[in-house]
Amino acid sequence: MITSKQRAYLRKLANPIPTIFQIGKGGLSDQLIGQVRDALEARELIKVHVLENAMVDVREVCGELAEAVRAEPVQVIGSRFVLYKESRDNRTIELNRIR
Repeated sequence: MITSKQRAYLRKLANPIPTIFQIGKGGLSDQLIGQVRDALEARELIKVHVLENAMVDVREVCGELAEAVRAEPVQVIGSRFVLYKESRDNRTIELNRIR
């Protein structure tokens, strides 16, 4: 569980990064979940866009995807959301100092 200060720090880091995944009318698939898991291991922080034709609630998809990949939801704004998961091998974001 991350604190509110850590969440604010992650939101700041996520602001300039591009959206690397889009969820469309197909919803969440096993392939997408695997790709998100790999991206989180490589980057730790990713941004996902839910397309209008997806016909799903952005918060629900964020929660389901975060649970599936064991990540922390950082932020949901409009049709985009940000996920964070500490990498085992490629740690670049240091959250332990922020409390």
